[in-house]
Amino acid sequence: IIAFGNRDAEKIRGEGDARAAATYARAYTRFPEFYSFHRSLQAYRNSLGQPNDVLVIAPEGEFFKYLKQSGR
Repeated sequence: IIAFGNRDAEKIRGEGDARAAATYARAYTRFPEFYSFHRSLQAYRNSLGQPNDVLVIAPEGEFFKYLKQSGR
């Protein structure tokens, strides 16, 4: 019974993952600039998320693309 339950759970999880991936793919192709911005925000959060973090990077690089644009 446990094996069948695990099998069914994995199947359902896989179907959900496939559906989510298809949804993200459709959204990305429709609004690529927004998703590029969103991914950059995730990178900022992951790179600068801890109080003692230090990041040494050139300010003219791509990493700060969206932060530089905010001052317009």
